[in-house]
Formats: sequence, C-alpha cells, structure tokens
Amino acid sequence: MKLRRLQALYMDENKLSGQIPISLGNLTHLYYLDLSRNDLYGSIPLSFGYCQQLQYLYLNDNNLNGTIPEQVLNIPTLLELHMSMNSLSGSLPLGIGKSKNLIALTIFNNGLSGEIPSTLGSCVKLEVLYMQGNLFHGSIPPSLCALVALQVLDLSHNNLTGIIPRNLAKLSFLQYLNLSFNNLEGEVPENGIFQNASVVSIRGNNKLCGGIPELQLPKCPKHDLKKQERPHSHREIILVVVAVVLFLFLLLLCFIGTRSKKLREKISFISFKKESFLMVTHGELLRATDGFSSANLIGVGSYSSVYKGILSHMETIVAIKVLRLQQRKASKSFLTECKVLRSIRHRNIVRILTVCSSLDFSGNDFKALVLEYMPNGSLDSWLHSSANGDERLQLKSLSFVQRLNAAIDIACALDYLHNHCQAPIIHCDLKPNNVLLDEDMVAHVGDFGLARILSEDFNYSQSQSNSLTIRGTIGYVAPEYGTGAITSTSGDVYSYGIVLLEMLTGKRPSDDMFENNLSLHQFAKMALPERVMEIIDHGLLSEEIEIIGHSENSNNIRSKMQEALISLVEIGVSCSHESPKERMEMKDVVIEMQKVKGFYLRC
Repeated sequence: MKLRRLQALYMDENKLSGQIPISLGNLTHLYYLDLSRNDLYGSIPLSFGYCQQLQYLYLNDNNLNGTIPEQVLNIPTLLELHMSMNSLSGSLPLGIGKSKNLIALTIFNNGLSGEIPSTLGSCVKLEVLYMQGNLFHGSIPPSLCALVALQVLDLSHNNLTGIIPRNLAKLSFLQYLNLSFNNLEGEVPENGIFQNASVVSIRGNNKLCGGIPELQLPKCPKHDLKKQERPHSHREIILVVVAVVLFLFLLLLCFIGTRSKKLREKISFISFKKESFLMVTHGELLRATDGFSSANLIGVGSYSSVYKGILSHMETIVAIKVLRLQQRKASKSFLTECKVLRSIRHRNIVRILTVCSSLDFSGNDFKALVLEYMPNGSLDSWLHSSANGDERLQLKSLSFVQRLNAAIDIACALDYLHNHCQAPIIHCDLKPNNVLLDEDMVAHVGDFGLARILSEDFNYSQSQSNSLTIRGTIGYVAPEYGTGAITSTSGDVYSYGIVLLEMLTGKRPSDDMFENNLSLHQFAKMALPERVMEIIDHGLLSEEIEIIGHSENSNNIRSKMQEALISLVEIGVSCSHESPKERMEMKDVVIEMQKVKGFYLRC
C-alpha cells in the first residue's frame, strides 16, 4: 500500500465489504482510522500493531469476528478504541492493562466471554467503558474501583455474579452506572452514585437487596449481612491497603501536576505525539456551560457551536467549540484544527488551551476545543452590527484607526502562517466571522478547520484531487479554486483583499448590489482614485470626522486620511486580483500596511 505517510483515514458510513486489508498496518504514521458502519467481515488484522502512533480506532458496526488482538492493545498512544456491534468472541485480553492512555473503550454487543480482566484497572485515564451485551461471567473485579477518571460504566446484559464492589461509590466522576440484567447479589451501596436512582440501573438482578428506597429493592436480612461481612473482611483490608497506596500515588501526581500547572497553561499548542496537557472531560465542559445552555451560545459555524464557559481548574472564561459530529466532515475539521494549532503561536492567532475527545453520557462521540475567549466578538459583528441585530453593538462602530490596526493584525497572522512556520500553513477560510477581537480590540485569526499544511512531500496530484471540493466561503474564496487549482498561499491573499475591502466599504462580497458581473473587487477598483471617498463605509467616516473635528489641524488630517484610504483600497484591490500571479505576498502586505499607518499617524 502506498500513502505511507497518511495520518488520518475516514471511510465510515459507506457500504464497504470484505476483509480489512492487512496492508493497513503499513500506514505507520496513522493516528486516526475510522472504518465504522460498513459491512466488513473477518478478523481484525494483527498488523494494526505496527501503527504505533494510532490514537483513534473505530471498527464498530461491522460484521467482524474472531478475537481482539493483543497487538492492538499494545499501541502506547491509543486514546479511543471502538469495536462494538460486531461478532467478536473470546476474552478481553489481559494486555488491556498496557493501554495506559486509553480514554474510551466500547466493546458492547459482541460475543465476548470470560472474566473481566483485573488488569483493566490499570487504565487509570479511562472515562468511558461500555461492555454491555456480551457473555462476561465471574465477579466485577475490585480493580475497576481504581479507574478514578471514569464517568460512564455499563456492564449490563452479561452473566456477572457476586457482589457490587462498594468502592464503586467512591468514583467521584462517575455519572452513569448500568449493572442491570446480570446475576449480582448482596447489598447495594447507598453512597456516591448509588444515591441517585436516575443514573443507576440494577434491574434484572433478583438477589440484590438494600440500597436507597427509590431502587425498590427488598431489605437485606441481617443474617445475610453478617455472612457477607465475615468472608470478605480480609478482602476489604487488602482493598484498604490498595486504596491507601493509590491515594499516595495520586497525591504525588497532584504535587507534580501543581508545580507544572503554570507551565502547562502557558502552552498554546497541542501535540498528539510528543507534548500534551490536561485534557478536559465531557462532564467538565457540560458543567462549565450549564449543560451547553443556549444562554451561553456565542457562535454557530458549519461544523460546530461555540459556547462561553468557565472551567473550574482554569478559573477563567473560555470559548468552548463543540463539534457537530453528525456533519460528515466535522471530525476531520477537528483533527485539522488540532494539528495546525498545536504547532503555532502568534499574538494574532486564537490560542488553543485544551481539547476534549471522548463520548457523551449516551455513548455518542464528543469532540470539543477549548480556546481563549474573545470578549469583543467577531469582526463581522462590528462591521455589520445593525444587520446582525446585535444590540450590544448597535451604537458602536470601528474607527478608521481600529480598522487599520485590525487589518494589520490579520496581515501579520497570515504572514506568520505563510512564511514563519515550520511548513507553510494556508488558512483557506479567512472572513470577518473568523476574525475575533479581544478586550483591547486586537484581532485574532481563528477557525482552522479547513486549513492546509504544505509539507515537504506535498504533490500536485494529491492537491488537485483535494481541491475538487472548494475550501472556503463563497465571496471570500479565490476564484481559481472553482476550477480545481492547487491550494496555495495566494488563495489566502485573495481572501485578505476581500476582507480589507469589506472593512473599508462596509459591504459584504455577497451584497445584493453585486450582480451582473459586478464584484466587490471591481466596485473598489472603479472608484480609484478620485471616487474612493464615495465608497467608504459611512460608519467609518462619521466616527473619524467627529474625532477630526476636535483637532486644530483638521484639514490636514482629513487630507491625510483620504490618502491613506486610497492606499488601503489599492492594497485590497491588488490582493484580490483575479490572477494569483498578480497578487501581493503577505510579507509585502504587512510592510505596505505599516507604511500607511505610519503615514497617517504622523499627521
């Protein structure tokens, strides 16, 4: 198999049949593989064990059979493993304990059997564990009580016996527990999660007793309680010792974590291979946004919704970008944005603080980015406040200097992406909605879900096939992309030119006036140079005239502003030229923009 450097492969929800090719194991750079919801059959290839950078493996909803290969569980980077809704058999290998970084394991509705391995308790980062609908027997291993990060546990519809481990009640993050339809017996705990009958299910276990009244179980006979307590006294002593050792270990981790907390919070990128920081859980984001309340909704995009929230461990307001994964390209957008933002840091680019990639409480995939919060919203909301109906901005408008500074900020961000990163990065979707303003009105470029990294092995055929689907937003996307041209930095330059002209004229490229081959570019070009003041946004002029009116040198300032506006329109027209070869480069745009600013501020 070619494409040896492939990193992500999405083939879910098709009608693929046959066996999974062994040659997929040759994709040693792969970190995301999704073959779910197809008609694949046969066994899981042992060769997956060669994919030592794999983090997300989705094989669910197929017709796979055979056992779970231990080679897959030996992948050290594995974060999520989804194998549910197949016909897998055999036991869950003891090697599951080697998956130290595993966050989600879903193996429900298969034919797996044997005892639940005690080594599962070594997966201390595990948040979601779905094992229902199998043939597991024996007791629930006490080692599961060591899964301190666990939020969801479903062991229902198996053949489990014995008592419910009391220390499950001590899992403080556990928010859903389903032990129904097994053969469990003895007393049900009354503390921890067992205090809330709405999130605990124990139906179909006829020998259980006790618990809170809402569970409607019979009281435990006193003699049964004594029988239970005596045989397990030694076991409980051992559990106490294990718990104390675990507590001391966690205390040590907390001490180390506290010392490095400040350093972690300064890190503005995420690396799935070498560097990482504390990943938040779905439950934490749920609490931070009051259940993703509409009152905290601050933005909606093609693949995501953005909420304002406060994370307890950060103690600051953040923006939480929740991916709508029912959109087919949303997962790819998430991974692209993570990959880009992990490697860049610039004052004019929105910082990523942390990520969440897990399952929600219904077992559905959940992905979110936690970004720095921009209190002054998007550039679009300021340029078109009346059209957006934003009452907060109804009486506000950006002055000429504020627009000039924001335009320079955007240019600096693009220059950094194109010329100062390890490999050139193309944003591919620059528009006012994707430019955010902080408390000091400094502009930050965000939303890298469509971005491209031009790596050294970039080749023409790959790029051309990818560009058959136009990247970007109509009106801002470069015209050559519509004919299948290669994605390039000049495409971003075109988008910048359109954004600059929109900032100066107050007119979107999709305005009703632009018809019959008239575009924003042509509209501005025809006004050069004598009629430029006629096309400038009235909000900009009225704001600036009011400021100039209080100056003793008002005539000179007004003349300087007109010259500056002409220069800016010329830059916007040059950047948005139909031919990519005629457009400026961003490094030159920054220089010219700084010249305009210096010229105007000297007056």
